[in-house]
Amino acid sequence: MVLIMVYVLWSPLKLQETVTSASVFLNTLTPKFYVALTGTSSLISGLILIFEWWYFRKYGTSFIEQVSVSHLRPLLGGVESSSTTGLFSSVNGEAEPRPSCYWKHNVCCRYTWVTGKEPLTYYDMNLSAQDHQTFFTGDTQQLRPEDAGELNPGKDINLLVYIKRRLAMCARKLGRIKEAVKMMRDLMKEFPLLGMLNIHENLLEALLELQAYADVQAVLAKYDDISLPKSATICYTSALLKARAVSDKFSPEAASRRGLSTAEMNAVEAIHRAVEFNPHVPKYLLEMKSLILPPEHILKRGDSEAVAYAFFHLQHWKRAEGALNLLHCTWEGTFRIIPYPLEKGHLFYPYPGCTETADRELLPSFHEVSVYPKKELPFFILFTAGLCSFTAMLAMLTHQFPELMGVFAKAVSLSLSRMWSFVFRLQHLLNQKVITVRTV
Repeated sequence: MVLIMVYVLWSPLKLQETVTSASVFLNTLTPKFYVALTGTSSLISGLILIFEWWYFRKYGTSFIEQVSVSHLRPLLGGVESSSTTGLFSSVNGEAEPRPSCYWKHNVCCRYTWVTGKEPLTYYDMNLSAQDHQTFFTGDTQQLRPEDAGELNPGKDINLLVYIKRRLAMCARKLGRIKEAVKMMRDLMKEFPLLGMLNIHENLLEALLELQAYADVQAVLAKYDDISLPKSATICYTSALLKARAVSDKFSPEAASRRGLSTAEMNAVEAIHRAVEFNPHVPKYLLEMKSLILPPEHILKRGDSEAVAYAFFHLQHWKRAEGALNLLHCTWEGTFRIIPYPLEKGHLFYPYPGCTETADRELLPSFHEVSVYPKKELPFFILFTAGLCSFTAMLAMLTHQFPELMGVFAKAVSLSLSRMWSFVFRLQHLLNQKVITVRTV
């Protein structure tokens, strides 16, 4: 880039003359050489700054930093430490995570190596680091040997449940689903008050994999209560069970002729309820939008929750014959029921408008974050607004430039009258020709 700039600026800045003067006066900088050197360096610095800004906006990282870390540091003998102490580094000595493969699952590492994109954001990994520090590190106060028998019951219980839940999820991924279901049931029975870990949602997914729909319904009967907080897993699993009962024989044409049966109406209402809670899920289930690896933390009713739910539950919807077809035919009707979702809801509180900002922090930059589908305004309202705006603009221009607008109005009226007369004559000629043809 520097060579190209020198070539472009060789003639305008008279660099050849400057170089000649510099060769004659080796120990003295002439004013001309100083001006040329200063101007060239300033221009190059400005172009580098613009390029850095464009590269950061496009890829979310600094080009100079990336080149330095990826190419120059290995040449200079820099080696990433693989020890556990190398996972944290900061200027003031506080623990701070770095966005490297040490912090991610092996799948995420392979995804980064293949695509060159980071599936997890720094914000998401920072939350994970805080969780790990909360669960796995002790208090800052050091215990004396005689106090080693004193334990923190609340913290120990949370750590125990956290580890057992992770073990159950690992068993689920390894295909040992019945074992995972037993571990989850035991945890829920032993620690019924720790509902914030959402073990029942992992249990629902494992039971769906076993196709134990009666057990799924039993779990929903306990946790899909009006007084308990909802989630996409609960709402869409309930909709899936009701849709599964009627979806294999559902036909939009037949339903439009005879109307919906009671079971079909219940399924449609369950779908509308689920879509109201999280409107981003259907596009992923219907594969209208591509899936990505879900983040480690999700925001309820947000796009991050929709990605996570569809990533783990799409197979269950595909397994139920006709369920996706019923979803495709009915999910958009929710937006007719809720015309202004940010102001008033139907079954839930109004949709929070801050979810988009939080999801942009949780989801990677290459993912297009979904926003709540906005209700389109009718044509009459848009036409009226445009007509009023145009009239107001004409009134303002007429007040400011009365003579000019008078001339413009005469020209427009004359053009319209000529156009109207032309159309009238053309219609008259066509009528005469039609009459002549009929007479002949």
